[in-house]
Amino acid sequence: MSVLPEDPRVGELSEAIILRGILERLGGSRALVGPGDDAAVLAMAGRVVATTDTLVEGPDFRLAWSSGYDLGWKSAAVNLADVAAMGARPTALLVALALPAETRLSFVLDLADGLRDACDRLAPGCEVVGGDLTVSPTLTIAVTALGELEEREAVRRDGARAGDVLALAGEAGQAARGLSVLFDRFRDADGRPVPVDRSGLVPDDARALDAQLRPLPPVALGPVAADAGATAMMDVSDGLARDAARMAAASGVSFDIDGAALGPHRAWAVSGGEDHGLLATFPDGRELPEGFRAIGRAVPARADGPAVNVDGAAADGGWDPYRDWDGRSG
Repeated sequence: MSVLPEDPRVGELSEAIILRGILERLGGSRALVGPGDDAAVLAMAGRVVATTDTLVEGPDFRLAWSSGYDLGWKSAAVNLADVAAMGARPTALLVALALPAETRLSFVLDLADGLRDACDRLAPGCEVVGGDLTVSPTLTIAVTALGELEEREAVRRDGARAGDVLALAGEAGQAARGLSVLFDRFRDADGRPVPVDRSGLVPDDARALDAQLRPLPPVALGPVAADAGATAMMDVSDGLARDAARMAAASGVSFDIDGAALGPHRAWAVSGGEDHGLLATFPDGRELPEGFRAIGRAVPARADGPAVNVDGAAADGGWDPYRDWDGRSG
């Protein structure tokens, strides 16, 4: 009888063994029917929010920089933020993994740990209820997230009106700064990514790196904003210049933003990405819910002008993974 190595590659294992290891890490499910059947069965009342996001090695992450735990955490966090941006409470994730045959089992189990811990930290009660597992030359993590509106109306991007206060929850610019740290500090002479060595990082750079690899979107504030009367809301994943312009176009308004309100990483906040904060508008005079800070105001649409101004100047740029990553795998 053959004996498997201590940390086997997934190509040496059956799907059943890999799944058993993942499910052991995820813990028991509270779903009516959890992982292990053809589909999960969930108890939900009312309307359900659904979203999906995919992380692909190359345009979305580098294995030299991200651990399995990091990728599990981030793949959960970015989807939870999208559910929250609709004003819903995240309830379940479905996770599909496409793994190169040489991937170590320990990496996969660490990824499961990251998924579980991100749900526990960011959206208590949300859990992985199913998914799929396959082999691919490119490591890919596809997550579908479900959430409950719980009698509230979904908050869309198209509800902002002139005079509304533009507000932001979450960090602004830290994740983009963290990506800059990776590209500036952790590539070799040929531009290939090398493993992160935190020993030489100053505290501010280390915090920025954490924001990039393990984001902390303010998921709980999505339903809070909806209950507080938010007229529009969205996840900020591509920088304020691009995402605020999307909200402005959907709502038929323009936005004037106060650069000082964006904090010390203003340039990163405007043109960088992957912060996964919540951008929302509220009626003028309405008290902002705790965790949101005013950063500007909606104004009548400028027919021949920019959709977004920061301190009176047109804001352009924004995060584009196909442009802003360099195309290398790692």
